[in-house]
Amino acid sequence: MKTGKITKFKVCLVVQGHRMNLKEGVDFEDSFAPVPHTTVGRIIMSVAAADNLHLHSLDMAQAFIQADRLPEGVNCRCFVTPPQGCEEYEEGVVYKCCRPLYGIPSSARALHVTLDKWFKERGFKTVGFEESVWCLPGGRQYRSLIIVSAHIDDLLIACGDLSVMLAFKNDFLQHFDGTDENDVEQYLGC
Repeated sequence: MKTGKITKFKVCLVVQGHRMNLKEGVDFEDSFAPVPHTTVGRIIMSVAAADNLHLHSLDMAQAFIQADRLPEGVNCRCFVTPPQGCEEYEEGVVYKCCRPLYGIPSSARALHVTLDKWFKERGFKTVGFEESVWCLPGGRQYRSLIIVSAHIDDLLIACGDLSVMLAFKNDFLQHFDGTDENDVEQYLGC
């Protein structure tokens, strides 16, 4: 919306997670999704500036739906009523959710586990205590250092070689649906 005109309309089905019966302390491991600390974005940008790295971003489209199925845990038994106005709306009918959706407490965790698995299959390692920041030294599948930070469905990527950056983003976007935001113009995590 850089021109001030509406470019597209989006619709998102959101489950009313606030109405779920969750037990305090029981569901934490199933629902907790790590996100980078607020300083991580600044650190990555500082490293990128100091080492002359390219800095790009990706935005995952409908990210929770792209996650693997909900784990067999406390929140996996989630039932929803269809929204009023839906063609299939019928009073008293409920559907069992088999996929993560916005509003289900464990959806963000399912997405993180899916991303973590994908990165680790390609040789990435998490950085220290930051479970949502991955690093791949050059010389493996890609021949340049790649640093990726994921804040739920927004990825910040730093890489020293533009062709390696493009190959990595192409690989990622072949597996996950998303938008290549190219060079970082704004970053709200700072």
